[in-house]
Amino acid sequence: MRRLILFDIDGTILSLRGAGKGSFRRGLEDVYGTAGPVEHWDFGGKTDRLLCHELLGAAGLPAHEIEAGIDQAIARYLGYLEAALANNPVHVHDGIVELLDRLAEDSRVTLGLLTGNVAAGARIKLKAVGLDGYFRLGSYGCDSANRRDLPAVAISRAEALTGYAFTGKEVVIIGDTPHDIDCGKVLSNRTIAVATGSFDAASLRGYDPDYLFESLEATDDVLQAIHADVYEPYPA
Repeated sequence: MRRLILFDIDGTILSLRGAGKGSFRRGLEDVYGTAGPVEHWDFGGKTDRLLCHELLGAAGLPAHEIEAGIDQAIARYLGYLEAALANNPVHVHDGIVELLDRLAEDSRVTLGLLTGNVAAGARIKLKAVGLDGYFRLGSYGCDSANRRDLPAVAISRAEALTGYAFTGKEVVIIGDTPHDIDCGKVLSNRTIAVATGSFDAASLRGYDPDYLFESLEATDDVLQAIHADVYEPYPA
């Protein structure tokens, strides 16, 4: 019954209401002089490094030039992000605190993150709402630009931390985009999709998550989905 539960951040735990995209734009513009078509770009479920390549590639920059400046651009972005969140309220989605509290009390559970944010960006966002203390480990956009690589990273770190080798449906990936569902299928992990981000329930259902919720407010139902050994997908 042990579970490694990996939460996405943006759209799943919280929403920055534009502060993240604005900070990202400023970081790219500082280094490259452009942020590409950032205002119209879908950020959902993508890693920070992948977004840099997509946006700047769309602006016509060659890959080697993008890669040469990417660390500096992300560092600039993080500085802008921290300043922005000091003055802008961050919205925590309904049910998140209650769910994290229940999971944190459960000795069977190891809580972690699986996010496209670089690790420093994840810390800045979670610290802004006082949720940084819940998560014992994470896999991040600085570990790989490809989100499909991140479950294996988190599982390896969890085993190093706990001494337990989590496999298959013992690993639960909770997120709000098709990318969260897709990366969970790589190692046959349990996927819980939630329609609190930019994708509605009908769109997420098409990617065949194990469970689907409109929100994470129904704490007992979400916990049942996490812990069930023989399970049926929950309708939204």
